[in-house]
This record gives sequence, C-alpha cells and structure tokens, in this order.
Amino acid sequence: MSEKRIILAGGSGFLGTLLSKYLTEQGYEVIVLTRHPNQSAGVVKEIQWDGRTLGPWAEQVNGAHAVVNLAGKSVNCRYTPENRREINESRVNSVRVIGEAIRACSKPPSTLVQAASLAIYGDAGDRWCDESTSHGDGFPVETCLLWEKAFEESPTPQTGRVILRIGFVLGKSGGALQMLARLAKLGLGGTVGSGRQYISWIHSLDMNRLFLSAIEREQMSGVFNATSPQPVTNAEFMRELRRAVNRPWSPPVPNWAVHIGSRLMGTEACLALTGRRCAPKRLQDNGFSFNFTVLRDALTDIYA
Repeated sequence: MSEKRIILAGGSGFLGTLLSKYLTEQGYEVIVLTRHPNQSAGVVKEIQWDGRTLGPWAEQVNGAHAVVNLAGKSVNCRYTPENRREINESRVNSVRVIGEAIRACSKPPSTLVQAASLAIYGDAGDRWCDESTSHGDGFPVETCLLWEKAFEESPTPQTGRVILRIGFVLGKSGGALQMLARLAKLGLGGTVGSGRQYISWIHSLDMNRLFLSAIEREQMSGVFNATSPQPVTNAEFMRELRRAVNRPWSPPVPNWAVHIGSRLMGTEACLALTGRRCAPKRLQDNGFSFNFTVLRDALTDIYA
C-alpha cells in the first residue's frame, strides 16, 4: 500500500471533493470513506462505511500517511429533535470509530486531522475569538463541544493530532457561497438582518493548503482556527458579493423575512443571523501564510 495514501472520511461533500482533487494534484493517493460510494469516481477511490462501526474500510487506514475526518450531517437543516440527534451522533460516532481503527493499526498514520467548527464560539458579536476564547451558548455550540470532547476521549498515541475549526469556506462549486451568489443574481443579495454579524471566511484554496500543512508539518498540533485574518460584517460581505457577480444594490432582508425564508428553505435563521469575528492566531504563530486575506480579492478570484 502507498505511503502517500490519505483517507478522507466523509469526503464526498463540498470540502471533501475540493480536497480530494487538491491532494491528488499534490501526488497523494486519496481514498474517500462514504455511505454511498461512486464506483466511477475516477482517480479517487471511494469505499463504503457507515460512520459508526469498523469494517473492511479500516484496512485502508493501516499504513496510510494521514486521515482527515470531515464526516458529519449538514447543519443546513431544520433543528428538529431528530435532526439534532443525527447532527450530533454523526460527528461523535465517526470520531470514535476512526480512533478505534487507528489504534488497531500495526502501522498507524502519521497524522489525524479532525474538522470542527468556529460555531463553538457562539454568537460572539464584535469580540475577537482566537483559540483561547471560551465557548458560547446554543445548540451549535453544544454540537461543537460534543464533537471535540469525543476527539479528546479517543486517543491515538502514535498519531499526531490536529483540530481545524473551520469557518465559511468560499468556493464556486458548492457550500453556502453558491446559494448566496444565486440569491444575489436574483436581486436578493441584500444585507441580512442587522448586517452587523461577522463572517469569518477562508478561500477554498487556502483551506486546502491548510489541510496539506496539517498533514505534512509534524510541528502542527492541537486546535487551530481555520479562517482568514480579516473577517467582515454581513453587510460588507453581501456588498462585495454583489460586486463580484455584477449585481446592483439589493434591499436589506429584515429579521422576520429571514425567519420566514429559512422555514421555506428547510433551514434555520440562526445560520444567517448570528456570527463570530475569529482570528487565526495559532496559524499565524506557526508561520502559515494566506494567499487571500482580503475578501474582494478572494471573490474576484472565484468569479473571475
């Protein structure tokens, strides 16, 4: 088996698809663990797993260079009791079973990179949040705490460990930006709510470079905020997005309209009305250099 093998758990979504392509371009063999493998996935091999139990997929972990765990049910849904349970269990169970698979290896991976979320800081208002900032309140925070607690309680003594608290990843091919750009093109790209809530964003290329750094740099360890150093308010973000997709001013969307729209779209208003102003302090302390630190430059690159 290849020593350049990377295992991407839950790697069939937006982030995983971008990362698979990027790692392949860097010369790695990529194996994606997914509930619904595509047998014609091209150079990326997809293998069945359920995210809860050990199976034949675990054989691929032995001798792999690294494991990246992106698994977890999307939070872009209504927070019904059933969805809350699935959101939490999908994260906790995947963390535990990956830890179990690594501990069973005769040749464990060098690195385990675990995805997490900046939502752990809650609705933080204007305050700056770095990796030492205390957690906030609410259901998304509870999910993040359970997620990271499961990681702490699933040790991998011979494998380096990195947690990336990921912000709003900007990419044209998917994620929240694709939806916002579609709305902006329809003339619905106005300021959301008060517009004062912060968006901590990162260009998808920098996100991929950060994953690669976590995989290859042994000195990286612990928790990192995966976000650019210049977060912006929602009002500024929507203004720059309208500019990037060549649309004029759009009327603001008041709170009540966000609540109605979110119900119609099967999601939660808090995803648009809350925010956090996060700094990548530990990344900068470790010498990571961003390609995109200005939102206008990032959006121009994406929509050029």
